Formats: sequence, C-alpha cells, structure tokens
Amino acid sequence: MSLECIRVFADEEGESHFEAMSIDLSAKDFAPPAPPVEVSEIMGSRHGFLRAPPGWFGDWHPTPARQFMCLLSGAMEVAVSDGEVRQMSAGMIALLEDLEGRGHATRVISEEPAVLVFAQLLS
Repeated sequence: MSLECIRVFADEEGESHFEAMSIDLSAKDFAPPAPPVEVSEIMGSRHGFLRAPPGWFGDWHPTPARQFMCLLSGAMEVAVSDGEVRQMSAGMIALLEDLEGRGHATRVISEEPAVLVFAQLLS
C-alpha cells in the first residue's frame, strides 16, 4: 500500500518540475493495543502549520527547506518553472525539494484560507 504524493524538484539547471511519487506504507502495531494500521517510515522533521488568506500569491521562490506539505483545507495553484501548473485540494501531499533555482509560484485559489501542515526533513 502507498500514498500518492507530488514531488517538486529542481534539475541541474535550476528549472523546477513536478513528478508523481509514492510513499510506501506497511501494516504495523503503531499504537498498541489498537489494531495495526498502515504506517510510513518515520522521518526526522521539524513541523508546523501555515495559513494563507484567499488570493495570497507567493511569486517565484525556492522552498526554504526540503519538506512535505499537506493541504488541510482550501485550494492552491502551484506553478513550476518548466511551465506546468497544478491545482492542489484538501488532502493532497507534496514533497518540496526545489531548494535552488527559480523555485515555484503559489496562489490560494479558494474563497477560504489555505491551511497546511508542513514537515521539514532533517535528512
């Protein structure tokens, strides 16, 4: 079993791109005595929450850290420098790795704020 995720990364020339990826899950006794659940590898991280108001626009910028972001509510549009644009809705997961180059541009397209949880990876 796996979770689908969108990866945003920069190539050797600094151009950013989207790529589909999967996060592997396996059944584990995560919180005994509760029954086993499907769990990913535990990764070291710093984490927090982010809220951006309707219409917020973050012009071209690289990600500040290698990080997972999960959109909890609202909707966003993300553009990468190769010209592709994708819309993200609640429940979508993205791994941001475009640490160099032009980065990506982000816009809140919902009438409600976009609320995200992020986990900056330590390794």
